Amino acid sequence: MNVFNRSIAAGCAWLAAALALPAWAEAPTGASVATSTGGQLAVQVNDDRMTISVAKVPQVYLYGPIDAGAAQRVEAMIQSHKIPAGSDIYLNSPGGDANAGMALGRLFRANNIGTHLGSPRRVAGQPVMSKESQCVDACAYAYVGGLYRWSASGADRFGGQPVAGTGASAPAIHDYLKEMGINPLVFGNASTNGTVTWLDGDLMLGYGVANNGRLPPKAVNQPVNGIASLSLTQTTRDGEHSLTMMCRNDGMTVTATYTIGADHAKQIAARATQYYFEIDHQPATERQRASVSAVGQSVVFTQPFTEAQLQQLTTARSISAYLSDKGGAVRYGFWMELDPVRNELLTYTRGCQQIAKAMAAQPH
Repeated sequence: MNVFNRSIAAGCAWLAAALALPAWAEAPTGASVATSTGGQLAVQVNDDRMTISVAKVPQVYLYGPIDAGAAQRVEAMIQSHKIPAGSDIYLNSPGGDANAGMALGRLFRANNIGTHLGSPRRVAGQPVMSKESQCVDACAYAYVGGLYRWSASGADRFGGQPVAGTGASAPAIHDYLKEMGINPLVFGNASTNGTVTWLDGDLMLGYGVANNGRLPPKAVNQPVNGIASLSLTQTTRDGEHSLTMMCRNDGMTVTATYTIGADHAKQIAARATQYYFEIDHQPATERQRASVSAVGQSVVFTQPFTEAQLQQLTTARSISAYLSDKGGAVRYGFWMELDPVRNELLTYTRGCQQIAKAMAAQPH
């Protein structure tokens, strides 16, 4: 069991607000529904008590063709707080108007909205819909606007093309993808115009199209109290986490700061019995008896790394920091990918090694 896994509530009561549901949809009790003859993006908002208790935020489903007015209607719902900032958006669309897709993406980014693939919950009286979702073309442009973006799973399909949709030019689409931090070549180039580039979940993560709730870590390489130090900080959907590395003559000391809110931090600090680090998801340190503290919004613990482990980090893909409870069945913590901070890590490691050599050369 991992505290980062987010589950989706099933069998919940409906509390939906919609802009354009198909005419055959039957309104659940308490929902306001506008009918449509089709051809428009439909919206379903789930913010019932069970959804909020499990997912922490409303789950909003956008499905059907992305028409030219889709972004304006969704923006009106955001402004009226029917779709609150920070909601989770689930997309299921064959595409449509590329400009509208990009406008939706910018709305998502500006309002810290997360994006997934997913089909809407079934409304009473509605025909059975396929649970398999797809997000193609203009939908892909909307999806990449999510601040946190979850990769496709199961039979869900994600595909994009850099020159597609209605009324959008290739430069506009390229500029938009770069604005969202996506390499336009991921979706193909001029020679693949008109051909969908399909990406599975692994490719979405590998190309940075999806981040599964984790922004790339940032590094600050500067001394702390005169000692060479490297701070790695990562913002995730669940909070901000950091690792601070400080040089020693025989390696370094690593301090993990797991920021999850004051109450939760106190609970975990009281419950934890062991703490440890992993490199590339393999144990890097022995499990230590818990000597952790709740400091403000965070759980904090520290362990030494040897010089060999410091060197190992220069080529490692990830480093993890975990705490476990009495039975060891539940662990808390985080992992951080190292590729985005590789240069800073190499510079820091060289600096530590030079310090160690200088200290070893000093007369005792």
